[in-house]
Amino acid sequence: MKTIDALLAEGVNGKRVFVRADLNVPLADGTITDDGRIRAVLPTVKALAEAGAKVVVASHLGRPKGAPDPAFSLRPAAERLGELLGATVAFAQDTVGTAAHDTVGGLEPGQVAVIENLRFNAGETSKDDAERAEFAEQLAALADVYVGDGFGAVHRKHASVYDLPAKLPHYAGHLIATEVGVLKKLTDDVKRPYAVVLGGAKVSDKLGVIDHLLEKADRILIGGGMAYTFLKALGHEVGISLLQEDQIPAVKEYMKRAEAKGVEFVLPVDVLVSPDFPDLKTKAPANPTTVAADAIPADQEGLDIGPETRKLYASKLADAATVFWNGPMGVFEHPDYAEGTKAVAQALLDTSAFTVVGGGDSAAAVRTLGFDENAFGHISTGGGASLEYLEGKTLPGLAALEN
Repeated sequence: MKTIDALLAEGVNGKRVFVRADLNVPLADGTITDDGRIRAVLPTVKALAEAGAKVVVASHLGRPKGAPDPAFSLRPAAERLGELLGATVAFAQDTVGTAAHDTVGGLEPGQVAVIENLRFNAGETSKDDAERAEFAEQLAALADVYVGDGFGAVHRKHASVYDLPAKLPHYAGHLIATEVGVLKKLTDDVKRPYAVVLGGAKVSDKLGVIDHLLEKADRILIGGGMAYTFLKALGHEVGISLLQEDQIPAVKEYMKRAEAKGVEFVLPVDVLVSPDFPDLKTKAPANPTTVAADAIPADQEGLDIGPETRKLYASKLADAATVFWNGPMGVFEHPDYAEGTKAVAQALLDTSAFTVVGGGDSAAAVRTLGFDENAFGHISTGGGASLEYLEGKTLPGLAALEN
């Protein structure tokens, strides 16, 4: 995979460089609540602009249905990018139409533009190869060179991620090069003990990565909503907690395989429960109760790991040399159910291990709960992409850059 370093060495002064970024940031009433993904692409955009490129930044945001929708406009992201760059960033109000061509055509060397949400065009996400290719051709007309730096989208076979690189000289940006380098440390030549912490709502979302990591990890710690399917598989009452009964056979099989391979499966020993899901808007006190993991009342819902589990998980991470964490331990958005996720984040900071936070809600939790992002070994910008890489899947966006 050729990287941006090679491109810069070749020279980009005056060239139109299309940067496929991931500016898919969370918005509340049009205001960005977490600009981590914008900050992640800054090194690539800065390097290209400083080298005299005409930088064309493109991304998706949310899930518009193939047509313009003001609720998903990239304008707030473009404005924030300009603030972080300390320079004016032009904004085109379409993707491949007159506005895009006029905006890109008006760039001087060293200037940056953002075009509108790629998913406003149905060709971006189409499953029809010809439709995607046609949109990619239209995008290619805006640039001389392609730089892929939207790691959060490389697991998607979309026009700007998969088809466009084939139509232009293509390189990996700083972010993708970093992300791939980190993930290789979790799959090739791993320093041991290797501990994996998995949380989040659905066990079905993590079965693929569990399957693959049973061949690589020494310990797998389970939390979040997915833990209750594991507890149910052991025969425990889980009340009204999140449960995927159809996944119980698979969970039982994985626990058997783990035992046979000597991989330690660590499950909660106590949990915080409540009869009511917390109000995440008002953050009204929830007054949870702590119970043993095998004694959840039938009318209660597990919403976080308990204090003994926090201590247990910290002890299981203390001597690790490598830690990968994906998924919160509970409903961290509510202060009464944030302590489990806080404890895992703190345990990562307290260890001398190489620590990787696998994007998504885990990355959001780190920022929301006030931790110093720079204190972790790496915080990924792509939760889904990270998991699929660790499952051993071929990611279309990486394959396109390697071609």
